[in-house]
This record gives sequence, structure tokens and C-alpha cells, in this order.
Amino acid sequence: MRVMLLGATGLVGGQALGLLLDDPRCTALVAPSRRPLPLTAPKLDNPVLDFEHLPGTAPWWAVDAVICALGSTMAQAGSRDAFKRIDHDYPLTFAGQAHAHGAGTFVLNSATGADAGSRFFYNQVKGALEEDLRGLEFDSLTLVRPGLIGGQRAHKRTGEHLALQVLGVLGPLLPRGWRINPADNIAAALVDAALAPRPGEHVVSAAELA
Repeated sequence: MRVMLLGATGLVGGQALGLLLDDPRCTALVAPSRRPLPLTAPKLDNPVLDFEHLPGTAPWWAVDAVICALGSTMAQAGSRDAFKRIDHDYPLTFAGQAHAHGAGTFVLNSATGADAGSRFFYNQVKGALEEDLRGLEFDSLTLVRPGLIGGQRAHKRTGEHLALQVLGVLGPLLPRGWRINPADNIAAALVDAALAPRPGEHVVSAAELA
């Protein structure tokens, strides 16, 4: 399969990148990014792009499946508009282009609580993206909804770091849906859904990722 991976420079996306490069089912991997990836591989194509001005035609659009691990935080994005652009608009634009070029499978790293009607802006944006992806009518759509993600980030997120410390201690006492979701578990779920797609819509919950 030819797979497109969005967000390969992030914590979960970086894990997915390694899994896809090692998996013989993935014969070609397209990983668009805004800065070059720090590695090369025979089956890896890394178009460096301005996400505000994506090309309408390019040979690398022709893939079988898309994995989206793009994501930011309000603090990193700097404003609600910027956050929505990164976490909703960019993924949806890539999804639409890939679908138009024949992709039948889309796998999204979303979030627990994703709901377009939520009173929390973060969950609103995640839920709106899920709804808009449904409208594209992929043959297979998988929504992976982790809770708190565990792993070593390049840039520490203070609130997340504190929450990870607390949940790390309480984890064994908590229901599975409240426990830390290791980044490698999330990446494995994304890759499995892309390389062995099932027809229709599927949700992978935080409890399944713990």
C-alpha cells in the first residue's frame, strides 16, 4: 500500500513513521512536512510544503491511505484561529485532495471528548474535523481517540507534564479509559487501521490504547 502520513515530526507521528518504514505492507510512504525530516529511506518521499498553499496536482497525492497525526495546542498555535487552522483546516484539505486522487482510507489521531457541540473549544475543533471527514465518504474511516498521551516530546507541555506525573502514579487504580495512552500504542493503532482497513467508520477509544 501507498500511505500518506501527516504530522511525522510530532510525538505520535514520529512513532508511526518508524512503524510504516519497517512494515513491508507499506510499499511507499509520503510524509509531507513544513520542514525536512531528519532521515531518509528508499520508500520515503518527504515533500517540504507551505501548508497554506498546497499543490493541486502532484504525483505523491496518489495514495491508498492517509494517516493524520497533525496536532497542536492553544499555547503553541498562539490563537484560536491558528489552532483551528492546524488541527482542522490542514487535515481536511489534505483529506479532500487525497480522496480526490483515489485514497479510500483515512485514519485520524483525534481526541477523547471530540464533539462539534462541546463547550470546550479543543473538543469542538476535533469533533468538527471528524464530522467533515465523514462528509468526504472514505471507504474506511477510523477515529483514534486517545486521552493523555505519554512519551518524550521535543518541547515540554507544562500542564500535560504535570498530568502525566499524577496519572503515572494513579494509573493502576484508574479505569482504563482514564489512564495514560503511550504514544507507541496510538501509533500502532493508526498504522494497523491504515494497512488493514475495514469498511465503514470505526472508533478506537482511550481505554483500548492504555
